[in-house]
Amino acid sequence: MGLNMLRLSSSQSDFARLLDSRTGWEEGSLAQVEGRVSEILKRVRIDGDTALLELTAELDGWTCSDISQVSVGEDEIEKAVSACSADQIEALQAAAERIQSYHQYQVQESWSYRDELGNLLGQQVTSIERVGIYVPGGKASYPSSVLMNAIPAKAAGVEHLTMVTPTPGGEYNPLVLAAAKIAGVDRIYRIGGAQAIAALAYGTSTIDKVDKIVGPGNAYVAAAKRQVFGRVGIDMVAGPSEILVIADGSVSAEWIAMDLLSQAEHDEVAQSILISPNADYLDEVTNQLELLLGSLEREDIARASLKAKGIIIQSRDIAEAIQLSNQIAPEHLELAVADAEAFLPQVKNAGAIFLGAYSPEAVGDYSAGPSHVLPTSATARFSSPLGVYDFQKRSSVIGCSQEGSASLAKTASVLARSESLTAHARSAEYRMKVPHKKLN
Repeated sequence: MGLNMLRLSSSQSDFARLLDSRTGWEEGSLAQVEGRVSEILKRVRIDGDTALLELTAELDGWTCSDISQVSVGEDEIEKAVSACSADQIEALQAAAERIQSYHQYQVQESWSYRDELGNLLGQQVTSIERVGIYVPGGKASYPSSVLMNAIPAKAAGVEHLTMVTPTPGGEYNPLVLAAAKIAGVDRIYRIGGAQAIAALAYGTSTIDKVDKIVGPGNAYVAAAKRQVFGRVGIDMVAGPSEILVIADGSVSAEWIAMDLLSQAEHDEVAQSILISPNADYLDEVTNQLELLLGSLEREDIARASLKAKGIIIQSRDIAEAIQLSNQIAPEHLELAVADAEAFLPQVKNAGAIFLGAYSPEAVGDYSAGPSHVLPTSATARFSSPLGVYDFQKRSSVIGCSQEGSASLAKTASVLARSESLTAHARSAEYRMKVPHKKLN
């Protein structure tokens, strides 16, 4: 079976059109489920726990007789931890330590200063109080996502951290519960889908509403997050996973082929892109892709992904390759080139940047330290990876001295009256009267 992966050259006349058709934002995938999600959100908003039980049975194939059964207790968590191997627990703990160490550098502090008139100006930084984390469920769920969402939240000072995860057919991955324990998650509920997002956004008798919802999910979860945004904050509406590799031929073709496959095996619409000016090297990587596919447990998924979304591009040079990458704005960018750090200033749009031969995207997914929750679908043009800053709020602080107030009020009065906002102007003008009358 041939690989049948799209190959382009930046010099061909229809290159821009073909590239755009393969990498453009796919609005339709979410639009198709918006109506159904709206119905689910409404049911949970009105009927609360009753709707949660009905929808969990209907959509996840897991029936419980009482709402209390959706809560995961300490005994069940300890049982899950015991079901994990020592190597797995050690790996989770090692990853957690690195994620914690990295995100401590992101913690923002309050600051203030006094200007020449004695006015106190500044910014007060506080953590979001209640956060909900969505974790995809079943045996194929990802404990790494628990760590990557929960640890930055805890580093920010979030006090109430609630995790929801579906258990389709009653099954769950013990590693997910173990990761939640290591990361400091406060409450865990075995619900998923749009109904879980609704419970976090609106609250029920059993589940407290939160202030922000983070974490990946399927199209229904993504649509639900988008619909409840405004009532609660969200991290992002994430699309399929992506990797773009820029290579000069100095890194093993086998290594690069496996890096591309590491994204293709996620699902059929994940995207893997390779750009290089070296045509012979592109041939080598293509041959390695075909050889390596057969060794994967998820070969069918990876092959379908490469056929539907994969792209091999021959650029004029590395500089053009970086320009194309900035245009695509990938979730993961590997600079598999000699002296990769020298090219870093040229990269403008990417969720995470991996430098050199020994920095595969896979270590970013699990153990490097930065959160692997990244902007997808070209949103890296204006978005950033999930971090501590997503769980902190900033309040402006303004404290005027008597002299400062009189000076600022004069400016405010002129501008307010120019906008016909008389009450604004008079409120400021009251502060220009010295001394002011104190209330008894």
